[in-house]
Amino acid sequence: MEADEAVILQKLALREIKPTAMRILILGKMLSTPQAMSLQDLEDALESADKSTIFRNLNLFRTHKLIHEIDDGSGSLKYSVCSDSCHCVPDDEHVHFFCEVCHRTFCLKSIAVPAVTLPSGFEVESINYVLKGTCQECTHKKRHKE
Repeated sequence: MEADEAVILQKLALREIKPTAMRILILGKMLSTPQAMSLQDLEDALESADKSTIFRNLNLFRTHKLIHEIDDGSGSLKYSVCSDSCHCVPDDEHVHFFCEVCHRTFCLKSIAVPAVTLPSGFEVESINYVLKGTCQECTHKKRHKE
């Protein structure tokens, strides 16, 4: 499913990012993919874009809080589009799920990161909460093989 160009343009405008053809292409691909994407995933999916162009745009998106990074432990950062109300502060953080079978990473936006009470003097700057296991699709495939 391709993302609607009006939605893409609205998301870019909301974060005060100038819409260029490449930014629209990258964001459209990210919005039409249900799992978080790595730089390599985007490079493979967008044949007309080189790695450095994609990386520069991902950095711009991250700086403007349009996307967030996920370190799922796979050795490759993943990127996912933030909701319009997200400001990329610890209160906006949600749980991520890394499938150990297909190696995809999913944002579970409906599940907030559990609250943690820190000792006095500690301040949270970011949260990386990743659950690991088998995604719904891989679980379904596994059950139908048995």
